[in-house]
Amino acid sequence: MRHNHGYRKLGRTSSHRKALLKNLAIALIEHNKIETGVFKAKELQSYIEKLISAARVGDFNAHRFVFAYLQHKSATKKLVTEIAPKYSDRKGGYTRIQRTRLRRGDASSMAIIEFV
Repeated sequence: MRHNHGYRKLGRTSSHRKALLKNLAIALIEHNKIETGVFKAKELQSYIEKLISAARVGDFNAHRFVFAYLQHKSATKKLVTEIAPKYSDRKGGYTRIQRTRLRRGDASSMAIIEFV
């Protein structure tokens, strides 16, 4: 029995999970708000807040750090130049999760994750 396990597996292999979080993060950066499953949203919140905290510095190394995770030029540029400077005086809590509905097909809990 492993206590204090640091992340959710989301029913995927490690490479699939990494790709999923990267794609969700890119979608959130491009659209500022996305609807997904509750547990995916909670994992994405942790992932994206680390990137925003790094991007707040705004130097070249921060740009490289964010690009290493996202591997998407326009999303990296938008995060470093537009989104992160808005939170320069904020210590954390850059995103908000709101539960919305149950998905019709499988009654899975859905949530909207958006920037504050």
